[in-house]
Amino acid sequence: MEGFEKIDLDTAQPVVEVKKGEAKQMAHKRNRFKKFTTSKKGKVLISLILIFLLFAIFGVALPARAVYKSAQKTMAQAKIAADALKKQNVELASVELVKAKQNLEVTQKDLNRMGYLGYVPFANAYYNDAVHLISAGSYGLDASIIMVNSVKPYADVLGLKGQGSFVSGSAENRVQTAVKTMGKITPKIDEIAIKLSNAKKEVDNVDPNRYPSFLVGKKIRENLDMARSLTDQGVAFVDEAKPLIKVLPEILGEPKEKKYLVLFQNDKELRSTGGFITAYSVFRFDRGIIHVDTSGDIYTLDATVPNKPVAPKPILKYLANVPRLNLRDTNLSPDFVVSMEEFNKLYAKSPGPKVDGIIAVDTQALVSAMNILGDVQVNGTKFTTKIDPRCDCPQVIYMLEVFSDKPVQGTRENRKGIIGELMYAIMEKAFSSSPKLYWGPLFQEMLKQTAQKHILFYSYNTDAQLGFESLNASGRIMRAEGDYFHINESNFGGAKSNMFVSEAVDQNYEVKSDGEITKTVTITYKNPYAPSDCNLERGNLCLNAVLRNWFRIYVPKGSQLISSLGSEAKVTSYDELDKTVFEGFLTVRPRGSAKFTLTYKLPFKLEKTSPLPLLIQKQPGTAGFTYTINAGGKSLEKFDLLTDKEFRLVFPR
Repeated sequence: MEGFEKIDLDTAQPVVEVKKGEAKQMAHKRNRFKKFTTSKKGKVLISLILIFLLFAIFGVALPARAVYKSAQKTMAQAKIAADALKKQNVELASVELVKAKQNLEVTQKDLNRMGYLGYVPFANAYYNDAVHLISAGSYGLDASIIMVNSVKPYADVLGLKGQGSFVSGSAENRVQTAVKTMGKITPKIDEIAIKLSNAKKEVDNVDPNRYPSFLVGKKIRENLDMARSLTDQGVAFVDEAKPLIKVLPEILGEPKEKKYLVLFQNDKELRSTGGFITAYSVFRFDRGIIHVDTSGDIYTLDATVPNKPVAPKPILKYLANVPRLNLRDTNLSPDFVVSMEEFNKLYAKSPGPKVDGIIAVDTQALVSAMNILGDVQVNGTKFTTKIDPRCDCPQVIYMLEVFSDKPVQGTRENRKGIIGELMYAIMEKAFSSSPKLYWGPLFQEMLKQTAQKHILFYSYNTDAQLGFESLNASGRIMRAEGDYFHINESNFGGAKSNMFVSEAVDQNYEVKSDGEITKTVTITYKNPYAPSDCNLERGNLCLNAVLRNWFRIYVPKGSQLISSLGSEAKVTSYDELDKTVFEGFLTVRPRGSAKFTLTYKLPFKLEKTSPLPLLIQKQPGTAGFTYTINAGGKSLEKFDLLTDKEFRLVFPR
């Protein structure tokens, strides 16, 4: 038919010929392979391959699987021990830490069976990393076991879970026995320091850059970086705290009693180090037992100081009718130790007793102790922490203000001495309470109050002071890598208005393409409460008045002011405490608000892909202002500033 080509069936023949050709070639190859495998060289090569496979299975894969399984078991046990430590159960932690150490020893034995990998190129680096990390873990567990066993005898005194060694006798006898025996266990801190130092050396031998920055390698690098950071911090902390721990019995009056000047700072009238210095007491420590030798009004002590110097410029400018520097106004520096050095210059001129250090306490520390111990009676007056509608604050705060500041007919001797008597009554109640029920929560709460800077320490013993500073318990302005931020405010003549004013701080970063950083800070103040009747003739208590706020903002040294808005005085810039300071002044009225905005350029540039370290330091006495940190229109952090905080900010690109 037309349109169709005839199919030539003869074309199948050449195809058959091609297939036969391929078959011949395959047969030839099989013959060659057979000859090779039966030859001497072939047998040797096959034997080597089989040996390699057997080695890979029995020499690497199975031992590696055993190491992995035992390592998983060790990690699980370590988490159990860590959980016991978090719950402050030293008895359980002691047992679980020993189990974790035993499991780690099994892991180490399993790893040792693969020791030949230490001689294999490329593989030896990773094998040695595993050896170093297991050794670091062993040293770390040893340090933890020593620490827990050292603390166990004091479990009941410190309020930890466990059976302490001083469970019998009066509360005072328990404390005295604990302090007296403390010297026997303080040398253990040297053992802990050595173990942690060895752990650090082992971790430092591992190079995180050996692992890829993707997939599993990324997680390994992150964990190694974290381990290195934790060991560095642990070693630094123990080295710095070691002097304090060793002299702790001496600080507590063993064997010779010590005296400390206790300053009461009224945070409702905020000053640089936490509050207006309103009263003082002299505490005597005798083998851990606290005695109050004297207490009084700071104005009474001020009256004994002759030849006072002229008041500094901020006081002359913002605090009316105060031409001379008084003890009560010496805490102008945001650094507590620097302020107390100024305080001591005047105190040395007074007839006050010689002391071994200074402890500052604010109202929040008193209230927190009473929240645990309950109501306290002083000279027929009942003090409670229940909210008083007259100030929307704890009743104890209102009553202290009544005793301290409410106008009365005639004179009332030592009217602010009630504060010292209240502190003594709180201590008496603590010692007469059940250690098992109250001492633990009270001890933990005092640690918390110290971390939040409601209790500050300045010891004249150099070793002790270094220890307090390592614990961040001395209100120091700290050095910082990268960015730094600290707001410091003083209420100059604004009654007790800090009780009613809230603050919110917004920080916004702008990073240019060349890494230049511009920062805008906005501080918003609000006082929603009605003003007090501050007419002295009517004899009312003046609490809520116009806040007269002298403020300073501490930033990295070399920062440059770009603009500011909201200060009622010209914003000035200067360097202090190795920082650049922006200083201003504003007022906040009852049922009013105020806002201050500051824009400045940081003195360094940010490298691409690098995070920005940031340290924000809290002012003592403040209750936790709300902070937000933003960049590129995105929120990076939001928190209440209760303690100093460190960040590594990663900016959107």
